[in-house]
Amino acid sequence: MLSFSEGKFDIVVVGAGHAGCEAALASARLGLKTAMLTLNLDSIAFMACNPSIGGTAKGHLVREIDALGGQMAINADITALQIRMLNEGKGEAVQCLRAQCDKNAYHREMKRTLENCQNLRIIQGEAVEILTENGKACGVLTDYGGILECKAVVIATGVYLNAETVTGDIRKKSGPSGFAPANRLTESLIKLGFSVRRFKTGTPARLDGRTINFEKCAKQNGEDVPAFSFLHEQSPENKCHCYITYTNGDTHKIILDNLDRSPLYNGEITSAGPRYCPSVETKVVRFADKERHQIFLEPEGADTNEIYVQGMSTSMPHDIQIEMYRSVEGLENCDIMRYAYAIEYDCIDTLDIYPTLEFKKVEGIYTAGQINGTSGYEEAAAQGLIAGINAAFKIMGNEPLVLGRDEAYIGVLIDDLVTKGTDEPYRMMTSRAEHSLSLRQDTADFRLSPKIMGTPLFTEERGRMYFMRKAWYEDILSRIDEKPETKACAEFIKEYNIVGTATRLTYADLIRRGAKIKDIQHFFGILADAPQELVKSAEATVKYEGYLKKSAQQIERAKKLEEKKLPPDINYSEIGGLRLEAREKLERVRPLTLGQAGRISGVNPADITVLMVWLATRK
Repeated sequence: MLSFSEGKFDIVVVGAGHAGCEAALASARLGLKTAMLTLNLDSIAFMACNPSIGGTAKGHLVREIDALGGQMAINADITALQIRMLNEGKGEAVQCLRAQCDKNAYHREMKRTLENCQNLRIIQGEAVEILTENGKACGVLTDYGGILECKAVVIATGVYLNAETVTGDIRKKSGPSGFAPANRLTESLIKLGFSVRRFKTGTPARLDGRTINFEKCAKQNGEDVPAFSFLHEQSPENKCHCYITYTNGDTHKIILDNLDRSPLYNGEITSAGPRYCPSVETKVVRFADKERHQIFLEPEGADTNEIYVQGMSTSMPHDIQIEMYRSVEGLENCDIMRYAYAIEYDCIDTLDIYPTLEFKKVEGIYTAGQINGTSGYEEAAAQGLIAGINAAFKIMGNEPLVLGRDEAYIGVLIDDLVTKGTDEPYRMMTSRAEHSLSLRQDTADFRLSPKIMGTPLFTEERGRMYFMRKAWYEDILSRIDEKPETKACAEFIKEYNIVGTATRLTYADLIRRGAKIKDIQHFFGILADAPQELVKSAEATVKYEGYLKKSAQQIERAKKLEEKKLPPDINYSEIGGLRLEAREKLERVRPLTLGQAGRISGVNPADITVLMVWLATRK
């Protein structure tokens, strides 16, 4: 095959899913000439599973992406059909936004954004080889012989690498929703030194909404809540309803009677699937004592009757799927428009990459998204943004952007991947973040936007909103710290049954004693002029002030270990006192700091002490 030049670029992004879009936009917005290579322009930012953005922990990621100049939050607001705040009955640390978006509108909006981004060229074609020279990335070869010369490559191929869909005993070479797979790039990655493994995910059927009896289901309304993006002052309009129904004994019997036809149980599928998003057959088998499982019926878009059946992901044969879905209340007469399927794909071992998301063995190659073994649009977008920024920063000669576990959920996500690795599709959860109180979604811009100041990602509009919000927030905290008139305070304490006396108490003191800010506002008539999202944010900061101080002390102690750099040329086998398991794990991960070394599974505090002594002796 004759090769030809497709042009010279600074960065080539392979893939146009949620990771690829953020990577391409970030590098192009930073002023670097960027190419984005995709198998199909119609699959740009395609939501192969539920067209929803956010959710538990994922909503935190979306707001952090926005704070760092990414696009996902903006798109989610523009294309939202319904938006809600999850976990409102729990603490502020775990509260998070979730939007049901319009699948086709989201794709169109992201495609429009990419097409109108300066410094970015979009090319339809399949990447078949990553080209290198002297241990550095230098280009990408397409299946038609086109060579895209470049200084760095971001690989964001999603679930398309050697993808195969599985339904019953039918296995097809296919990407999600019938899109073509990428069949040749894996071989190139293996030659470059990547460790490749096989993961699985799946998706439920899409039903014709006209054939669903929604009156038998519980309605779920949208809410008046803040927007995802800090650039948007207005909440998205709620345009539709979602619904809840449940599986039942009949559903479970159909599944259990046909497990021999399930690829998950008859040996047809052997790859690792997502633990926290199991198929319905896995739920029925694993939780045999449960009489029913919750099912969400959610619209795919304003221009279609398709309904996504969240909670009933399956790879059962089509005839069993019909029986199974029609056994659910409200779905007795449903018609399936798209059948459910499982999909297997190649991904890499993330112990092969640095916290910058750069490949350890070849300079200038970055990976992001589901190729890194993660699941979810939000996890992918977060990695894509960081990979795009770091690829650009490397070419520009800037220090890389590496977020700590105490700074962002994105930092937790990437540190888990590169330090611990994953043997199954990784999903972000609030429980993974040990400093979750410091990482609330409402403070994402205050935490992270300063990291992009001085770059084109910190646009004039973003700067205006950031400084306005910051000023309001500080003003609210200042006003909360004022003292109400003693007599009025005494009346408030009595009316709302607050512990203590009214002498010399501030509004903040009342909050610490259990008073709610909305009650304080109503009774004393304060902060009516202030943005209410920021009032609630200030309330949370005051309420958790003691815990935040303790957390800050823990973070400070951890930082001392993070500041102790480990030389890249350490031969761990020569360090006496290290246990065999620790030596093997340290050699495999090659941690950059003592802090990272301490988070490796199989490395204990005694091993860290040995490393500290070794470092001191070496100095």
